[in-house]
Amino acid sequence: MSAALRSAATLGPYFTWEPWDGDAAWRPLDDLLDPEVLGERVEVARRTLMRMSGLGRDEIGEREVASITFLGLASRLLSPPLGAAVLTGTPVTARLWWRPVEGGPIPFAYAEAVDAPLTTDLVAPILEAYRRRFTLSTQVLWGNVASALGGAAGMIADQHRAHTTRAFALVAELLATPPLEGAADLVRPDPGKERAFLVRRNCCLYYRIPGGGTCGDCVLTPADVRSRSWQAVLSRH
Repeated sequence: MSAALRSAATLGPYFTWEPWDGDAAWRPLDDLLDPEVLGERVEVARRTLMRMSGLGRDEIGEREVASITFLGLASRLLSPPLGAAVLTGTPVTARLWWRPVEGGPIPFAYAEAVDAPLTTDLVAPILEAYRRRFTLSTQVLWGNVASALGGAAGMIADQHRAHTTRAFALVAELLATPPLEGAADLVRPDPGKERAFLVRRNCCLYYRIPGGGTCGDCVLTPADVRSRSWQAVLSRH
């Protein structure tokens, strides 16, 4: 199964799980269910945003940062299985470890990779832990999962156009069933092209951070802004 994950890793760092080497720096995935650990991870992200934006601590809300942090985590957990399924036809899951870093994609390592249906099972327990610890909306958090999947499918399509249909078909299947049902829609603005775009039905809360604005798939993004962004991508397909 590692061959499928190696193929996924060619798509970039968000699609990469590295083989577990037993190093003591790796922490078991279940550590991310610990409220104290989640608080530490969100605080790291908060400090990073403070450095990047020049904003004060009180201007950057904990709940907003928690939502954004979870979105990035969902991307790291779901992009490798999606990439493996699209590129090789082999969905996989594995036993996972993670390593804390100050910035960028959280490193993950895997062992015992096996065939498994493409699901959101990896993120569900962590999503619930974030919901409880930061009193975040379930709808917002599952919207973040949808956003992670839509972003991953878009990256695959933009790098490997021959896999565009497969990438979005797999995401569409997940969006059509609970717990993602109703979280977002896939839109094909040009019927002559297979490239699709995800539009979520809620917001990750990033706009609440001063200067944050809205993301391309956000329900709050104006239609004309969204259309121009889509056309820029479609012009390269």
